[in-house]
Amino acid sequence: MPTEELTKTDAVTVKRKRERADYRRDSANAILDEGLVAHVGIAVDGQPLVIPMAYGRDGDRLILHGSRVSRLLKALGDGQPVCVTVTLVDDVVFARSQFHMSMNYRSVVVVGVPRLLADTEEKRAALEALVEHVAPGRTAEARPATDDELDQILAVEIPIDTASVKARTEGVIDEPEDHDLDIWAGLIPIKTVYGAPICEPDLRPGINVAPSALRYRRPTKSGKERE
Repeated sequence: MPTEELTKTDAVTVKRKRERADYRRDSANAILDEGLVAHVGIAVDGQPLVIPMAYGRDGDRLILHGSRVSRLLKALGDGQPVCVTVTLVDDVVFARSQFHMSMNYRSVVVVGVPRLLADTEEKRAALEALVEHVAPGRTAEARPATDDELDQILAVEIPIDTASVKARTEGVIDEPEDHDLDIWAGLIPIKTVYGAPICEPDLRPGINVAPSALRYRRPTKSGKERE
């Protein structure tokens, strides 16, 4: 069983604004569960690359998958170290000074060595975990992948172990001498709104909107689903 604390190494230790750091597994999981896009960083032939990718959290591992011809996935499959970052932005912070303009955010950095999932059933389970992360309940509604389709992808898992959380959740931080300036200061909250499902025009008559689409929401930092 994974411990409640993440493994803290120099690679993930927050150096600046250490009071914003968090090394609890539950804190990391909450951000990962809310997010949809990870930025995956790796060196390929000496060239640093950071690629946005869909991901899935399955227990104490992250799942990534893509085409067999993807440079990134091939490199990940070779067992090179990788850095995965997920960031959620909650507010734009309007300070009185340009210097103190900021954002409130929550982020997770995970570093580790990916493991290639070569077995067909391992890949099937990984794909289902990713689908469930992106759209809870959809695996029970959608057609399962065929063996031929699974053969077209590479899938890797990365342990959520060596990782850290950093978050800014404050209001405006201005210099005391700026408080009397005739300049507005405050927060602009950022909210994601999920619209009504839009049906494909080629749907056969009589097919109703899937339950997973009707109830689509993401978990939030409060533990409640985002409207």
